[in-house]
Amino acid sequence: MSIGNMIGYKKTLSEWQCLSEVKMGRGSPISPMLWRKIVEQYQKGVSQRKIAKSLKLSSSTVHKIIQRFRESETISVRKGQGRKTILDARDLRAHRRHCITYRNDTVMEITTCAQEYFQKTLSVNTIHCAIRRCQLKLYRSKNKPCLNRIQKRRRFRWAKDHFKWTVAKWKSVLWSDKSKFQVNFGKLGRHVIRTKEDKDNPSCYQHSVQKPASLMVWGCMSACGMGSLHIWKGTINAHSYIQVLEQHMLPSRCRLFQGRPCIFQHDNARPHTASITMSWLHRRRIRLLKWPACNPDLSPIENIWRIIKRKVRQRRPKTVEKLDACIIQDWDNIPIHKLEQLVSSVPRCLQFVIKRRGDATQW
Repeated sequence: MSIGNMIGYKKTLSEWQCLSEVKMGRGSPISPMLWRKIVEQYQKGVSQRKIAKSLKLSSSTVHKIIQRFRESETISVRKGQGRKTILDARDLRAHRRHCITYRNDTVMEITTCAQEYFQKTLSVNTIHCAIRRCQLKLYRSKNKPCLNRIQKRRRFRWAKDHFKWTVAKWKSVLWSDKSKFQVNFGKLGRHVIRTKEDKDNPSCYQHSVQKPASLMVWGCMSACGMGSLHIWKGTINAHSYIQVLEQHMLPSRCRLFQGRPCIFQHDNARPHTASITMSWLHRRRIRLLKWPACNPDLSPIENIWRIIKRKVRQRRPKTVEKLDACIIQDWDNIPIHKLEQLVSSVPRCLQFVIKRRGDATQW
């Protein structure tokens, strides 16, 4: 194709792939349906120009497919075309077993093991292609808490004890937790538009701060609505935690449940399990939900923190005051149906914990 034709007509990615595959004689990578439509319209007497215009393809692509049909009188792919693969089907099965067994290995480590096992010269690109041919892909692993054997056993036992709870009983739980929010500095986009030579351009850097300004936030929620929010100032100890419970937890419980019985949930942090905190809760006759250690994937409020952090990250506040305002605004805008959906999913989470014998779930 000449330069003028390339400027006058821009092909899509699928068209270029189809044209290249036709030239190489391996058939269309899209589907045989496209070949069948072209041949059917050609047999009805439709011109190649109209076929290309109706199917949004180039005239050269349609011409190659019709020329193939004239030569072989079939739309099947010709055999024996193209370069033979280095790894056959048996090698791919062995390669897939190795990749699944050693999921955390790097591509270089997998390439070295494949060269030693197959006794062939293999490059990193060949291993990348082999991984894709095995219906696998490189993903970023999820961050989950490290659970030892005792913690898994306690999680499993706790899930079995609370598995028979109904959704209505889980809706009577007041969930509480605290989370840390940091001020975002600079341009925090995950990607930057640049050329290969502009990697050392200062405008393409992502600047980081060693100790950015942050806020520690405490909040509570239930299926009935969002509770109060408290911004920590100073150190967090048992005395300050009791003040937060008096100023925010008790009014939230009265406003959300309106005198109905409820269960209060918090984790096993040191201010929560201190003797003065437990005695204060006992004097107030507040029922507590027994909570095992390292159990954040079963608390619905963790999902609320994740939603708020995603929204705050999109706004990119530059000061602590703006960060505080963004957190409060996003906290008040959480819809009720979202809270009911999160609380109603707790029995399903318990089912996964029981199925995995106390190990971390997908949430």
